[in-house]
Amino acid sequence: MNLYHLRYFITLAHLEHYTKAAEKLNITQPSLSSAISSLEKELGVSLFERDGRNVVLTKTGKMFFSAVEESLEILDSNVKTLKSISNGEGTIDLAFLRTLGSDFVPDVTAGFLKANSDKEIKFHFYTGVTADILQGLKDRKYDIAFCSKIKEEHAIEFIPVAKQELVLIVPIDHPLASKDTIDLIETISYPQIIFTKKSGLRPIIDDLFKQIGKTPKVAYEVEEDQVIAGLVSKNFGIAVCPNMPILNSMNLKIIQIESPNWERIFYLAVVKDRPLTPVVQKFKNFVIEYSKHNFMNMSSVKK
Repeated sequence: MNLYHLRYFITLAHLEHYTKAAEKLNITQPSLSSAISSLEKELGVSLFERDGRNVVLTKTGKMFFSAVEESLEILDSNVKTLKSISNGEGTIDLAFLRTLGSDFVPDVTAGFLKANSDKEIKFHFYTGVTADILQGLKDRKYDIAFCSKIKEEHAIEFIPVAKQELVLIVPIDHPLASKDTIDLIETISYPQIIFTKKSGLRPIIDDLFKQIGKTPKVAYEVEEDQVIAGLVSKNFGIAVCPNMPILNSMNLKIIQIESPNWERIFYLAVVKDRPLTPVVQKFKNFVIEYSKHNFMNMSSVKK
């Protein structure tokens, strides 16, 4: 079925006059008549009938008119959307670790929107742990993400964009609270709250304990760093976690880990060899350039 013929049909149905419709469509009247006849022949029904010098829709023509007009509106709307997407506009589904939601994500997305203020761009934000975020990328739920790196994820491209130090947090009245720096081996005798295995931070912390040849006394395993901090503040145990601004407002002591020292790296993640929409590709490029100038210890910028 010819798309132009459908548009001719809609125009004629509105104007109810061949000459006026042909003029509006910028075609000849015989061409319009031929198009309508071809459409009627293809459908096997009459769409118009004469009413003096005008034409009006038949009963079947009215039925067809409603369906065609709605379909063309949907088509035109989607064509308009796709053209805006090709022009670098649209929506970006961005997933990230909650610990990045205080400063990094707001800063980089606000900077991108400001740099593209002439475009219609929106973000949909999602948070989660690294394993779930990466699965969401592969399932096309997210366009792009900020998370930890998992070496086994060969289908994902990881680009380092930010870093953050790890610290030890203890209740304010804990025996270790008098310290400002600590060797991790000094924590072994105390119950600890650690991240679950779904967290990208878990293998990093496990590796720290491997370096000192010890295994921590695990009291609880928790996904979210803010929940861990809350539990520590209520004397459920001590924990190695990211140095976050929220820690400064909680009833706990932040202790620098002197040995073994570690900085957590955060990565921009996308699925390898999967085409990105122009706006997502532009955002990816923006983040990479942004990180060249802002790749610093995030605790120093109130991550």
